Amino acid sequence: MSASSEGHPSAEHARVAESPGDLDPWRVWGPYLSGRQWGTVREDYSADGDAWGFFPFDHAHTRAYRWGEDGIAGLTDRYGFLNVAVAMWNGQDDRLKERLFGLTNAQGNHGEDAKEYWWHLDATPTHSYAQYLYRYPQAAFPYQQLIDENARRGFDDEEYELADTGVLDGDRFFDVVTTHAKDNPYDVVVRVEATNHGPDAAPLDLLPQVWFRNTWSWGRDDRRPSIRPLNGGLQVEHGWLGRYHVTASDGARVLLCDNETHETATFGGGTDPAHPKSAVNQAVVHGDESLLASDVGTKAALWWHFDAVQPGETVAVTLRLTRDDQQGSAADGDGVIETRRGEADAFYAAVIPEQTSDEDRLTARRAFAGLLWCKQLFRYDVRQWLEGDPGQPAPPPERRAPQPEGRNTEWQTFSLADVISMPDEWEYPWFASWDLAFHCVALAHVDPSFAKEQLVLMCREWAMHPNGQLPAYEWNFSDVNPPVHAWAVWRVYQLDGAQDTDFLIRVFTKLMLNFGWWVNRKDSDGSNLFEGGFLGMDNVGPFDRSEPLPGGHRLEQSDATSWMGFFCLNMLRIAWELARADRAWDEAATKFLEHFLSIAEAMESFGTSNISLWNEQDGFFYDAVVDDDGSCQQIPVRSMVGLLPLMAVAVEPDWVPEELSDYTSRLEWLLQRRPELTDAVVHSEYDGQPDTTFSLLTQERLVRILSRMLDEGEFLSPYGIRSLSAAYRDGIDVDLEGESLPIAYAPGEARSGLFGGNSNWRGPVWFPVNVLLTDALRTYATDMGRDLTVELPTGSGTQVPLRDVVADLEGRLVSMFRPGADGRRPGDPRHVPTGPLWQAHPTFSEYFHGDTGAGLGASHQTGWTAVVAHLICHPVHDALGG
Repeated sequence: MSASSEGHPSAEHARVAESPGDLDPWRVWGPYLSGRQWGTVREDYSADGDAWGFFPFDHAHTRAYRWGEDGIAGLTDRYGFLNVAVAMWNGQDDRLKERLFGLTNAQGNHGEDAKEYWWHLDATPTHSYAQYLYRYPQAAFPYQQLIDENARRGFDDEEYELADTGVLDGDRFFDVVTTHAKDNPYDVVVRVEATNHGPDAAPLDLLPQVWFRNTWSWGRDDRRPSIRPLNGGLQVEHGWLGRYHVTASDGARVLLCDNETHETATFGGGTDPAHPKSAVNQAVVHGDESLLASDVGTKAALWWHFDAVQPGETVAVTLRLTRDDQQGSAADGDGVIETRRGEADAFYAAVIPEQTSDEDRLTARRAFAGLLWCKQLFRYDVRQWLEGDPGQPAPPPERRAPQPEGRNTEWQTFSLADVISMPDEWEYPWFASWDLAFHCVALAHVDPSFAKEQLVLMCREWAMHPNGQLPAYEWNFSDVNPPVHAWAVWRVYQLDGAQDTDFLIRVFTKLMLNFGWWVNRKDSDGSNLFEGGFLGMDNVGPFDRSEPLPGGHRLEQSDATSWMGFFCLNMLRIAWELARADRAWDEAATKFLEHFLSIAEAMESFGTSNISLWNEQDGFFYDAVVDDDGSCQQIPVRSMVGLLPLMAVAVEPDWVPEELSDYTSRLEWLLQRRPELTDAVVHSEYDGQPDTTFSLLTQERLVRILSRMLDEGEFLSPYGIRSLSAAYRDGIDVDLEGESLPIAYAPGEARSGLFGGNSNWRGPVWFPVNVLLTDALRTYATDMGRDLTVELPTGSGTQVPLRDVVADLEGRLVSMFRPGADGRRPGDPRHVPTGPLWQAHPTFSEYFHGDTGAGLGASHQTGWTAVVAHLICHPVHDALGG
């Protein structure tokens, strides 16, 4: 069943074309298993919503999950019924290493954080080939030390990481590499190789585990799958999957139990099953085999023991999962792996431009691998979750209280059981709608079908709220994420060849509902100014923007309003494109034209004081607080919220005036009859041809904002644009109606407990918003800013065209992943050691230090930082934005 590459750049491209949907054969099996299921909202049935406390890490080894599973380097089917993942033991730990460890939000001095080292080495879109490296200490894993030391540290202290404990000194670790390779859609080879990099021989147990998600304990489906020993391997049967066989390389011992909760070990009492999920751990680590099953179970381990792995030695084990109607054995697995590895090389040779340097090629390929490994199964039915299960105690009534006391109670239509692109597999084993939009732009280079379906999924009736809101993330679906969906849709459409107008229609119609939600819910007085709340930027301001202001005041946000102008223009782009083929969309273009002009006008003058979000003296945009009487006060803090008006820019394609009569006549009418609305329409001429640009900025204001943005003393860092001006290094106090509110530039981790202390927009570089800014500047450079030059950096006296500014900024972003003279990448987190075993692996962090570029936050996150692959691989964008 191998796909032929005939007519395609590679065999993997042919497989992608052969199986575009998530139920197509090549997509059925993949690395969809989460790195963490404990501590998630889905598993939280508490009264107070403390997800971390209700299902902690220490329960994960003994307690069955309700909605999903987790593991290391996992493989599972599209619905998560049958799971395969590697477990290991170094002879020192107090438990098997079955899953990744990290701190909860309350335990970490900067919020939740994984305390492990692993890397996604490679992956292809159909998961025909994938590799994952986990770095396993040979000494006892210091679980309690990591908890205790981080509890001792405060916001001004660095995180205490695994490398800081000393257990990895002298390279005393095993590199455990897991490889998946499909011979066909229903035949998967899994090889686990462990290399001792330390100076001494060390023992190791490898235990790949095969188990079924527990679907039978909840009172909704009593059918029970089975796993039985067979010829040194396993036979597994399931109602949907059918029968599969697992063959293993020589020397494995089969251990059986059930994926059920050990009540006594978990809660201190209760009725225990005969063979609980912790039986394998009990047998291997504690030598107690009394809990194992003999002939049938729902969880199994294939156990290989190595007394002494010598320094530099690699030991390997193989298993092979094959459907009953397929042939294949573990002994024949090497050939499958080598074939698929070669095809992966051919695939990326066609994806990544030939002229790309070796370092940038590695960065892009690792970014794509991370995105593909972080496609995870997300199962969550809010109605069932709120009701509880018939076979379990009823959830406490507090869970069903209206929001905000209850969680997600307004989202009872939400019901997903889908493979979704996640920011990462541990810190964020759940989707976030605006993160996902950036993922899709990068994914479009390797898997445009999946990228498009992800964007469609967020707009489907079982995800989108009936009122049109897109779900933010499981912690609170009602939180407001920036409206980047339309931008991602447009970019994915372009990257996929600008042919799939059906895709545009499917999403555009739903995004009109989402646009209506924004207008109805986030423009409280119909002023065309918006109050989105924190909008994903958490603690960027001097106070919590997600909380209501006292005294009936409201906050008119520069960023929320700019996001909506940006939303309008991306909807306008899509409407232009659709109307070119079907004139019925002409009036939709007119609608978004007029709404954009109204937003642009509102930013100029509002309230009884005729305040503008623009500050002429400072040459910058600010948020403003509006009183009950309509008087206003700007919040004079130079931050990313004042740079975001740059995003809202589009150039009208030259065919529009001739082909779209309704839109064109309305624009002409507005120019003649309502000139006060049309300041945002910039006319220019190039080679005798008229051009029209729509922008929230005049060219004069563009120059003034860029003078701030490109100032090394303010926003311009060596590695991109900071989120808060570095002019505030010593801090400032903002006076708001007699109250003094402090804010200071913090280039690194948060110094505030706001939002749990695990978010920081007060100085660091955030990759995706940087990409939006350079994307917009590229558009300016094609029309109204075509002949414009600006100083780079400000004060240098060096004038450059905007296209060179774009190249410079994107170069700064990519340079974080390029090794310096000492071999280290600027974007490496502080705690990643130096040396060839470490520097071989780029890290994709959540955000980056505003001065040094060092990685911060979720240190294992690919997520939206993987859009660096887009910068490396993207073709020349449609410069006119149409």
